Order: sequence, then C-alpha cells, then structure tokens
Amino acid sequence: MTSEVADPAEAAVVAPSADPGFLQRHGTSIEYILIPGAALAAALVVFGIFVALFGKNPIDLYFYMYQGAFGTWFSWQNTLTRAAPLILTALCAALPAQLGLVIIGGEGALLIGALSATSMALAVPFAPPLVVQIAMAAAGMAGGGLWILLSGALRQYRGVNETISSLLLVYIALAILNHLVEGVMRDPASLNKPSTHEIGAANMIGTIPGTDVHWGLVFGLIAAVASYILIYHTTFGFAARVAGGNIRAAKIVGLSVGKLILTVCFIAGSCAGLAGMVEVAAVQGRTNANLAAGYGYTGILVAFLSRQNPLAVIPVAILLGGINASGGLLQRRLGLPDASVLVLQGIIFVFVLASDALYGRIGFLKSK
Repeated sequence: MTSEVADPAEAAVVAPSADPGFLQRHGTSIEYILIPGAALAAALVVFGIFVALFGKNPIDLYFYMYQGAFGTWFSWQNTLTRAAPLILTALCAALPAQLGLVIIGGEGALLIGALSATSMALAVPFAPPLVVQIAMAAAGMAGGGLWILLSGALRQYRGVNETISSLLLVYIALAILNHLVEGVMRDPASLNKPSTHEIGAANMIGTIPGTDVHWGLVFGLIAAVASYILIYHTTFGFAARVAGGNIRAAKIVGLSVGKLILTVCFIAGSCAGLAGMVEVAAVQGRTNANLAAGYGYTGILVAFLSRQNPLAVIPVAILLGGINASGGLLQRRLGLPDASVLVLQGIIFVFVLASDALYGRIGFLKSK
C-alpha cells in the first residue's frame, strides 16, 4: 500500500470557494461591489413596480432601457456621449469626499466653466483653433475650480457648511449665466432662446475618429485616471485621506489641512468646469440655458454609487449615462415621459443612501 505526498506548493494554493477566510479578508472590497449593486437592483425593481401601476409591463421597461442604452452601436455612442460630463462632474463630488467634504455644487461649477470657456473663445476670435480650444479648457477649469474653491474657503475660514454653500452657489451660478446670456453677452439673432454668440465651427473639438462620441469622453477618462493616481499614489493624496479620516490627528502631525481643502476643492471644481467647456465646445457651440441639464446633480449619484473611487466613477457614469439615454426610447415605445428616468435616478439615490448603513454589518463578510 502506497501513499502519495502532496506537493507543498500545490497544497498552499487554496481556491477562494474552499478558503473559509477569503470572504472575511476581502470583505470590504466585496461590500463595495455587492452593496451598491444590490441597491441598484432594488431600485430597478421598485421602479418596475411603479411603472406597472400605470399599466405598463416591467419586462418591456427593462428591455427598452437596455436597448436604449446598450442595445445598438448608436445607443452605445449616445450613452458614452452622456457619460462624458458625468465622469467629470462625479469627480467634483468624489475628490472632496476624500477629505470628508460633501460638495454637491458640480452643476454650478459646470455652468461657470461653460460661461468662462465661451467668454475666452469670443475674446480671441482670430486665434488658431487649437489655441482657442486650449484657452477654453484652461478658462473653463479655472472658472469651475474657483467656484468650488469658494465653498472650501467658506468652510475653512468662516465655518460655513460646504454642502449648503455649494448647493446655494448653483443657483447663483445659474442667475449669473441667465443675466449675462440675456444681457451683455446675448446674440441679437437668438430670439426664442437667448444665447451667446457661437464660438465658431472651427473651434469645436469634434468627435473621436470612427464614432459620433466627442473627445470629452477621453478628457473624462484621463481626468479619472489622473485623480486616482493623485489620491492613491502620491503623498498629497495620502495626506488628503489622512485628513479625511481624522482631521484632528492630521493637524497634530503637522498637515496643512486648510491648504489641502482649498487645493482639492479647486481640482474638483476644475473637473466640473472642464465638463462645462466640453458641453460648449462639443455639443452646444454657445452658452445658453440648455447647459443646465442636470449633469452636476447626476454626478453626485455617480460619486455615491462608486463610493468616491475615481476609477469606479467610469463604469458607473456609463451606466447612468445609459439610463439617461434610454429615456427617449421609453417615451416612444411605452408612452412614458422622457423625465421618467429622473424618477429612477431619485429612487436609486434613496436606496444608495439607505444601503450605507449596511457596510460592516454583513455577517459572512465580517472579520472574526
């Protein structure tokens, strides 16, 4: 009778399903995927019930939502186009969250960024297109950055709650935009909808070759990757996360918390300002009230669903962009209002907020 001795190297490799401690060791990472996914699924179920009350088949609802978002190449392009500003506005909420700040003023930074970019383009009408585009991007980022920086400064130096101040600044930004667009910056030819003069077809940033998706998507992807590197792979990002975890401890070890707050708020606002520039230079061609499309508010939902992770913002923004893109198809095929997707977004937001209490409370994922 012979006995086989197992190879020690093979014995050391244990499949995750056979490792009783795998779930406990990786519980936090699993939670970050499982809980938001469950919240999203529950919101879809509730939305289906809501639609069924109006005599519509929930199965048809889910089918047309998929078709309108990801079912065809045209749907994909529409989804990616809508995801581009969502990535940038989500970063406006995700980056300050690393410091424990709840900034929800991305919509205002987007509007100010769009207005700044348009003003720059109109100020240098005879410059080469590339120079104009770079100047527009710089102006949009500076305008949006300074707008969110104002919320951070009010928090740091006057003790004003940043959530309230950033939200109120959205309405101030909208008032400034309407005042200028309907006043000194108005194009006399824009009769029905007041608008600024066009920036010129030569100054538009165009689309990615072979697609109808504008270059704003690439800007968003670069910004998300750069933000991830900044937060998780630099000493600045480490200091920001330390201050976000315990601001008193950060001050004790000598970190300049005020400088961190102002810098992160400026970077966050510049992302939303860049989104405003992209909407002007790739979609609208001018500044008008159409820019207040709610991208800043949807970006908050993207940031919460992604748990403020800059890389996770990308797939979540694509998902939410797809939901927005499906609104037109739902209206044509099921007779639902185009704004019904806003109801779904509201339900998702409620479930995401409610699911926050589940982190660290799922039994089989808790460390022993």
